[in-house]
Amino acid sequence: MQTLLTNAVIVDATLPEPLEGHLLLENGVIKDLAARPVAAADRTVIDVKGRTVMPGLIDCHVHVVASMMDLTANAAQSDTMGLLRSLPILKGYLDRGFTTVRDVGGAMFPLAQALEQGLAVGPRLIVCGKALSRTGGHTDYRDRHDARDPDRYLKNFGLLGRIADGVDEVRRATRQELRQGAQFIKIMANGGVSSPTDPIAWQGYSEEEMRVIVQEARDAQTYVSAHLYTADAIARAVRAGVHSLEHCNLIDAATAGMAAAAGCVAVPTLVTFEALAEDGPRFGLPQASIAKIEDVRQGGMRSLSILQAAGVTMAYGTDLLGETQSRQSEEFAIRARVLDSRSILASATTVAAELIGYAGRLGVVAPGAIADLLVVDGNPLDDVSLLAHPNRSIRAVLQAGRVHRSSL
Repeated sequence: MQTLLTNAVIVDATLPEPLEGHLLLENGVIKDLAARPVAAADRTVIDVKGRTVMPGLIDCHVHVVASMMDLTANAAQSDTMGLLRSLPILKGYLDRGFTTVRDVGGAMFPLAQALEQGLAVGPRLIVCGKALSRTGGHTDYRDRHDARDPDRYLKNFGLLGRIADGVDEVRRATRQELRQGAQFIKIMANGGVSSPTDPIAWQGYSEEEMRVIVQEARDAQTYVSAHLYTADAIARAVRAGVHSLEHCNLIDAATAGMAAAAGCVAVPTLVTFEALAEDGPRFGLPQASIAKIEDVRQGGMRSLSILQAAGVTMAYGTDLLGETQSRQSEEFAIRARVLDSRSILASATTVAAELIGYAGRLGVVAPGAIADLLVVDGNPLDDVSLLAHPNRSIRAVLQAGRVHRSSL
């Protein structure tokens, strides 16, 4: 089966200038950028009428199963309810043009399989399984008086992470997540907003524990991603071999230089702190979490400049929870206050594709690449913030050559 997109203006972050052409898609793959614009048997022809055709977007920091802002309640809900509440979240990602997402805590491999097999509507899903945290760390959602088993919800669909302490436990937990289909490993290496008893500045794991996790991931031919805010925690993670640095709101210039030299990728997630501050109270974010938001919110914009100046590669991420997941595309406009449009587009396409192991197959409009494509009004290389309004700017979403939605 073939699809031909005629009269297209082709844009991706690797092209110095837009390219006019006719895109031929076959069996979910881009075959040609300069096909003859003619009808043929078993060929669907779509005239995009001079609009931009660009790669599908990739969000490298989502929590598919986080359908509630209160993550303790989210973990406690039944698997049936948790699964059903995740389905509109998945469809929403794809509606907004995110044809691939990387889940950094919660989603398990069977959900990725279900999406691949067409049993649910949503993006391609890259998973780490349950994130790893120390006792009292960022996925330990017990109040101080709660002495129950921290992993009592370990088998629940809505749990984002699991507890593992010490070298032997983290080794075993890493191996278990990899056995169950994790495509990378996520650890909680700093305190966090949504967990009740860990101040932001708390270190999550010792360097020894992280080195063991990194080695186990490398033995399985993958990498470690870490939840991080403070410069000292980021430096510890970089020394231990962590590759993907999530958030980084409180990074400093020296640590950013260290991360750049190590070839790390940073994944800022600025929109979530706006959403937590503005919407958290009315959507059930606990008061203990609300009190911690400003500790990291103010440093977010400054972190972009620091990372850019040091030459740290940045991927696109959002980290939204519950009802705020609909704000996913706002990250484009927030980053555009500091960064240029080309680098932001790359963060959500080429850079993201390399981070998830799909370099050359996703994030580009090129022969041989998977035909995850968007048709948009305007050129995101001139103004990437147009992608912040997907209902207005994105006219069609194609996933592996199939039209998911179109208003052409």
